[in-house]
Amino acid sequence: MKSLLPFVLFLLSLTAFAQPKQTKYVCPPCGPCDTLLFDQPGKCPHCNMELIRYNPELSKNSNMTIGFYLYDGVEVLDFAGPMEVFSYAGFKVFTIAKKKEPVVSQRILKIIPDYSIEDAPHADILAFFGGDADVSANDPEVISWIKSRSKDTRTFFSVCTGAFIIGKAGLLDNQTATTFHAAIDDLRKLLPSTKVLSDVRFVDNGKVITTAGISAGIDGALHLVATLKGEEAAMHIARTMEYDKYVPGQGLVIKK
Repeated sequence: MKSLLPFVLFLLSLTAFAQPKQTKYVCPPCGPCDTLLFDQPGKCPHCNMELIRYNPELSKNSNMTIGFYLYDGVEVLDFAGPMEVFSYAGFKVFTIAKKKEPVVSQRILKIIPDYSIEDAPHADILAFFGGDADVSANDPEVISWIKSRSKDTRTFFSVCTGAFIIGKAGLLDNQTATTFHAAIDDLRKLLPSTKVLSDVRFVDNGKVITTAGISAGIDGALHLVATLKGEEAAMHIARTMEYDKYVPGQGLVIKK
């Protein structure tokens, strides 16, 4: 009997490994119920949102903070698309404006910023967006604030003509970048030392990621999530958002 014991233990271990892993479900980011795990698909009993499959990859780097700089006339989808991506990724997103007063996006959406440039906390990532970007790009106080954050910010991220704002702060000097297709020539004139590319969804220089217009911001945001959490996590978010335009590797990543 004793000689059979190791064999029996071996069979039991195989049985344990053979047990299928139970799929867990979670609520999409919306509030306190985001941390709850459910054993079955369905709707969250707290907020009534449809549950999605839990992906453990999304828990990596979840303490990442992202500051969205907003201003009067900022393009809604420029910031709302990436905000959706980063929210699903579990990052802490907060909004910043020059002053802690409501800003209006496209003369429609009123947004109350969380912070002004005077009291904004550290952010691992700072993001800038298109719209009436020339006002911020030509504001010495805003540009000075961006420069003051350059050393301690892990990544700068821009969508559309948000590239003009970080460009005026010197972050694109001698770099490769892109912007909204109709603004390519203007960015080349503004930044003669920058290689400005057309027909590319995003350009990743390592510290600075610039994207083309509107929907390309979602691609750049998913690329950033893939860099921080892995491609599986990015694809999971794209599927959850039903965003089928994202193709891994479609942007330009500058190897350094």
